Amino acid sequence: MKTNRRCRALLAVSLNLMALLFSTTAFITTHWCEGTQRVPKPSCGKEKKTNCLNYGGNETANETNQNVVHYSWETGDDRFLFRYFHTGIWYSCEENINAAGEKCRSFIDLAPASEKGVLWLSVVSEVLYIMLLVVGFSLMCLELFHSSSVIDGLKLNAFAAVFTVLSGLLGMVAHMMYTQVFQVTVSLGPEDWRPHSWDYGWSFCLAWGSFTCCMAASVTTLNSYTKTVIEFRHKRKIFEQGFREEQNFLDQEAIKYFRERAEEERAEAGDLRLQCLHSCSPN
Repeated sequence: MKTNRRCRALLAVSLNLMALLFSTTAFITTHWCEGTQRVPKPSCGKEKKTNCLNYGGNETANETNQNVVHYSWETGDDRFLFRYFHTGIWYSCEENINAAGEKCRSFIDLAPASEKGVLWLSVVSEVLYIMLLVVGFSLMCLELFHSSSVIDGLKLNAFAAVFTVLSGLLGMVAHMMYTQVFQVTVSLGPEDWRPHSWDYGWSFCLAWGSFTCCMAASVTTLNSYTKTVIEFRHKRKIFEQGFREEQNFLDQEAIKYFRERAEEERAEAGDLRLQCLHSCSPN
């Protein structure tokens, strides 16, 4: 029983650690959602000669360059390019079309005013989610490595399960609130930021993977607690049943012993009376 209980505790600690690592990584990265933005091409210049618009400049010099678009009213979608962007809880980063690298903006500033409260609730819930995961992980480690008695281990197990379940519920609410805020921002956000197409990124997958590991850890911890309690009750029942049978056996032996002693005493008393009668009778 002790080996199985230790294996279950080790599995719960591993799942909780994975949930903690996944949630922390997702919280600090900016790949919850990613896609493309449709933006106008910049004007061609000395430093910008590709993916740009030529407003009546030196057309002969640019005839061989396929990435230069000669501006006209009929140009249509050729006046636009699609830049890559990715967004997290804190920042939204997009490809810099005028230079190398990326430029980032605060996603909290991009969110509509009506959704800022929901976004801050999502941030607070994510922080509490990580903190409760840390508490649950600490309790599981104490139960695994420093629990001296089974009763203390069961108490730690129960508290760890409660904290882990609460953290999982908070994490689920936080992820759903952030998804709602992002979808509203796509529709009502700034014109220069609104995505042309988007999808969920690997940070979003890590966040929900963390939730899955968290709930699996809580289920494993509750299962370990329940199995240990059931095993103890079963052993106690067997012990009490064996004790009652032994007590009944001892009682029967005692009754038999006292009955035999009483018969022996009655027989001795009868012998004494016969001897007395013989000694007291006249010759």
